[in-house]
Amino acid sequence: MSNFLSGPVQVAAQSLHTSSADQYHKKGELVFANDGRAFRYAEAGGTALVAGTLQQSQAQDTDTQNMTAVAAAAGDLSIVSTTTVTVTANEYAEGFILVSVTPGVGKNYKIKGHVAYTAAAPTFNLDESVVVALTTSSRLDALANPYADVVQAATTFTAAAVGVAVHAIAIDQFGWLQVQGLTNCLLDGTGVIGEPVIRSNGTAGSVEPVTTTFTVQGNVGWAATAISNTEYGAIILQLP
Repeated sequence: MSNFLSGPVQVAAQSLHTSSADQYHKKGELVFANDGRAFRYAEAGGTALVAGTLQQSQAQDTDTQNMTAVAAAAGDLSIVSTTTVTVTANEYAEGFILVSVTPGVGKNYKIKGHVAYTAAAPTFNLDESVVVALTTSSRLDALANPYADVVQAATTFTAAAVGVAVHAIAIDQFGWLQVQGLTNCLLDGTGVIGEPVIRSNGTAGSVEPVTTTFTVQGNVGWAATAISNTEYGAIILQLP
């Protein structure tokens, strides 16, 4: 069984303000600067990432949710479904299989890889062995890594926000998203210093100040300066 657990990255193999066609870290890998900032490694999706804009995970694929499991024993290194799906090779590599209906409910397994499938029943090879045996009553959700194929945060929320691009990352290339600490981000509205900012539902890739009206848009951080509408300015980020 592969042991994918490790401590924080000590040396970044790819520098901060770069875009690379080669992958040097695991998607989602976390690094820290000595000034309170933190960054996660990500892959750009079908559009280039723009520095200073908020990014989100790729939209969910409901075809790979609520899949019917094939019976699997504890210790197995793959999970199979009888539900037919269409996926490209390793589309879910570094992603996860969640067991949503018992037996095995609540377990979450990391996907090592898989071949391409076209309207076919998939086998997902795992980075860890099955812990609780599955039966044909078990149901499975396959989710891509949250930092794979990230795109600019849309105004209609189709996935969670995952960070602010610190550099222009080319389509299908790799680089860093900032998730904590002082950053420079596009604002939709007028920011009030010290007050929370949330994901904007009016301008893609931006954050907006919290109004007195209750909102469920999700806190992103706090305004570090008074920022004018449509301008970029200082935000103290607080994302996972």
